[in-house]
Amino acid sequence: MNLTSSTLKKKFKNKKIIITGGTGLIGRQLTKILCDLNAKVTVVSLDKFSVEKKAKHVLGDLSDFNFCKSITKNKDFAFHLAGIKASVKTTIEKPASFYVPLVMMNTNFLEACRINKIKRLVYTSSIGAYSKGSIFREKKSNFKNLPMDFYPGWAKRMAELQIVAYKKQFNLKNFFIVRPSNVYGPGDNFDKKNAMVIPSLMSKILSNKRPIEVWGDGSPIRDFAYSEDVAIGILQTLVYGTGKFDFINLGSGKGVSIKNLVKTMSKINQFTYKFKSNKNQGYSKRVMDISVAKKIINYNPNTSLELGLRKTWNWFIKNNKQYKLRKNYFN
Repeated sequence: MNLTSSTLKKKFKNKKIIITGGTGLIGRQLTKILCDLNAKVTVVSLDKFSVEKKAKHVLGDLSDFNFCKSITKNKDFAFHLAGIKASVKTTIEKPASFYVPLVMMNTNFLEACRINKIKRLVYTSSIGAYSKGSIFREKKSNFKNLPMDFYPGWAKRMAELQIVAYKKQFNLKNFFIVRPSNVYGPGDNFDKKNAMVIPSLMSKILSNKRPIEVWGDGSPIRDFAYSEDVAIGILQTLVYGTGKFDFINLGSGKGVSIKNLVKTMSKINQFTYKFKSNKNQGYSKRVMDISVAKKIINYNPNTSLELGLRKTWNWFIKNNKQYKLRKNYFN
C-alpha cells in the first residue's frame, strides 16, 4: 500500500476516526499514519500522555458503556486496538485482572460502534486466540477447542464471537478482525515485572546488570512483527476487508528462535547473557502464515528484525520512563 497515494488520501481526508489504545505500540503508529493522511483522529486511552499533536486525545474507560456510546457517535471509522498486554506468567497469576476488563472493553466498544452505525471497523485480536499449533493459517472460527493463551485467548475470542454474531443476526459486513503475532516496537510495555520478551530484554539491558538472564534454553521459535508493519496491515484491512475469512493473520511470517533474537539484540548493544533452562519457556513454535493477508490486503511487512529492534531500542533509551505513565492493570 502506498501511504502517500492520492486515492488513499482521498479515502481518509477529513474522515472522523476513533482509535482505542492509540497510545500503545500499534496505535501510535496507526495514529501518525492517519493524521498524515489528514484524517480527524480521536485517540482514546487511559494512559496519561499523548503521542500525536494532530490527534485529539481523550482519557476514558472503555468498560463504561455510556462513555463508549458518546465517543463513537458521529464517527466514520473505528480501530479497536485497546488491550492489556503482559507476560504469560502475569496472566496466569492474575487472570481476573486481565480477563474481566478486557471483555468489558471489547463488548461495550463493539456494541457502541454497532449502535452508532460506524461505517467500517477493525478489531485487533491475537495469535493467542488460536488453538495449539506451530504454523497458524486462517480458517473458520472455531470456539470448541481451547485457545493457546487461555485467559487472553478467550477474552479475544469473545470479541470475535460478538462480531460473528453481528454478521449472522444483522448481516453486518463492515466489521473486520485481524490476529497479529508477537508485536514489538516503540511504546511497548517495558515493565520488567510483566513485559513480553523483547521489551523485557531491553529493560534488562538498560539496567546494566550482567549477565542478563533469559528464561528457557533459547530454542522456542516466535513470529516477531514490527508495530509499524502491523499498523499498515490494520489500515489495509479497513480498506480491503478480510474476504471470505472471519479474520486474517498479521505477522512477519518468519520464525525466529529466542536464541537468535538475543544474538540480534546483542549486535545493537553488546551484553553478556545466560539462559535459565529450568524456567517456563512456553510453546516450542508459534509462527503465522501470512499468505492470505498478502493476497487480500496486499500486506507486505518489510522491516527486518534487526532494523525493528534498533528502532525500538533507540526510542526506548530516550523514553524509558514512559511506561510508568501507562495504565497498569496488575498493580
